[in-house]
Amino acid sequence: MEIGCFRRLLNNRWLVLVAAIWLESWAGIGYVFGSISPIIKSSLGYNQRQINTLGVAKDIGDAIGLIGGSLSKIWPSWGIILLGALQNLIGYGWLWLLVCHKVPQIPFWLVCILIAVGTNGETNFNTISLVSCVQNFPKNRGPIVGILKGFTGLCGAILTQYYATLFAPDQAAFIFMVAVGPFMIAIAMMFILRPVEGCQENSPSDNTNFNFVYGICLLLAAYLLGVMLVQDFVDIRHSVSWIFTVILLGILTSPLALALISTFKSPCPPSDPPSPVKQTSLEAPLLGNSENTNTDVANALNNGGECRQQVPYVNWNEMLLSELEDEKPKGVDLLPEWERQKRLAQLQAQLLHAAAEGAVRIKRRKGPRRGEDFTLMQAMIKADFWLMFFSLAFGAGSGLTIIDNLGQMSQSMGYASGHIFVSMMSIWNFLGRVGGGYISEIVARDYAYPRPATMAVAQITMAIGHILFAMGWSGSLYLGTLLVGLGYGAHWAIIPATASEIFGLKNFGVLYNFFIMANPAGSLIFSGLIAGTLYDWEAEKQHSRHGPMPRLSAMVFGISGGSVKGDESLDCHGRSCFFLTYWIMSAVCIVAAVLSMIIVYRTRIVYKNLYGKNLNSGEGSFRKEKDLPHEASSSDLRYSFSKNG
Repeated sequence: MEIGCFRRLLNNRWLVLVAAIWLESWAGIGYVFGSISPIIKSSLGYNQRQINTLGVAKDIGDAIGLIGGSLSKIWPSWGIILLGALQNLIGYGWLWLLVCHKVPQIPFWLVCILIAVGTNGETNFNTISLVSCVQNFPKNRGPIVGILKGFTGLCGAILTQYYATLFAPDQAAFIFMVAVGPFMIAIAMMFILRPVEGCQENSPSDNTNFNFVYGICLLLAAYLLGVMLVQDFVDIRHSVSWIFTVILLGILTSPLALALISTFKSPCPPSDPPSPVKQTSLEAPLLGNSENTNTDVANALNNGGECRQQVPYVNWNEMLLSELEDEKPKGVDLLPEWERQKRLAQLQAQLLHAAAEGAVRIKRRKGPRRGEDFTLMQAMIKADFWLMFFSLAFGAGSGLTIIDNLGQMSQSMGYASGHIFVSMMSIWNFLGRVGGGYISEIVARDYAYPRPATMAVAQITMAIGHILFAMGWSGSLYLGTLLVGLGYGAHWAIIPATASEIFGLKNFGVLYNFFIMANPAGSLIFSGLIAGTLYDWEAEKQHSRHGPMPRLSAMVFGISGGSVKGDESLDCHGRSCFFLTYWIMSAVCIVAAVLSMIIVYRTRIVYKNLYGKNLNSGEGSFRKEKDLPHEASSSDLRYSFSKNG
């Protein structure tokens, strides 16, 4: 009996989500580079230009996830996670040995490769976490992506608290923690984190469970923000820091209750349960009669303690007949999902029979339609794909420009330290990801309206934040950080869910990892070229008028400044330092919003086909549980019968 319960727990999709949350809370190591760069600079004797180059190498490693995405289609999930764990351990482990002078020094270009390889390991964690959970919760893509990407964004704040308790003030130990921590968590989770077959249908408790997870997210964000403020402004004892960390661990482990409750709320099956009923292929409903099909579904195994009847799977992607759309009765889409699937299967059987006798000529269409499974090459010839890519590059790229320059921004506005703004940006980024997934799911599922509309709202919000930065009013840096952080974070909940809806789940890992390359591409242009060039230009103007500036940045931020000698950089003071950059970023966000609305116009039919029946049947992701007697099969999310695709 106990073995049966244990098997049900391992096959519970909520346990997979919890494992993904734990892994993602260690998978944002790219956000902690600012915490480890000072010790790298001082220990290895690098200048600021070399540190910036290491940062670029980190961004490149964090963006190149196509290898992991491609391998996810042929390798098991645990193999991809293990590969990422080894990359992380080797890259940052060797860097720690170099910083501690335990191994001979190596050329600078090899250090760049080490950081790129180490950071690239987290792309494997992200890929498997997202692919597994989106496939396990195909009806809740927005919340799933928002929650997981939210914990990735919060990784920096979580690791900072661990470091403050366990290793502070040894800065080199932070690198050791970054090398070993993700490796240990990945090894522990690699056999749990995977797609679970047979339990992809919504259950009545899903809304309650997701609300519980959202509550934990809000509690965690508020708690970390409070802890940061206390530790910044109050001199606390080390024992109090331990208490803070224990409470943090308690909050992070609390989602495990969902997996335990959903597993043990019903009696455990025998130790050797029968194999779950697998989704049938196209031939199954054609060869068998409807009575046998109903009997098989009624006897389907409740694998995770939460699944209901499994709708027979019809592989429309393998053979989608244009005649099926022509002959389909007008009211069939308004029927309950079980009856709708049965009617379509019977109609297709009749068409195939007529085709075999020569009465009907079967026409095969070329390539998938929106809502079906695309390969990367098929997606790249679609306008929707590039509209999404450039909208993400403009919107997220402008946000990353602010994140990368918060230190100089706060310095130029007269703040003694930019640490509080960096911490606040991490919190707002987290809430933007969680909230973006939640709100976009309501828009898509409950109103059958294209999800990118919420991204356009996020981009307009960021444009307002950039304008507040430009105004330079008292407190505008706080409010601007709030708006830009929320908008930037929302991108990473909305884009992956939208990509899975328009281009399918089959190659989601590859598609997602291509889209994330838009982030460093936008940052390279907006931060590296525009913001950096305009800052140096304004600094040179100030220096020519007033002479050398004080070397405040060398003390506060660990960067060279205040001298024109050699390759050292100049400091700039006042709102004019980034004034033109802010207005350019605001205009860029407006352009991104226009691109998002073009996507909305082009995909409105797709979302009506995916979620329109929810409006007629009273279903919705966040409606009352009593209104959810029937849920659509996961195949409806991947396949659309629209001719407009």
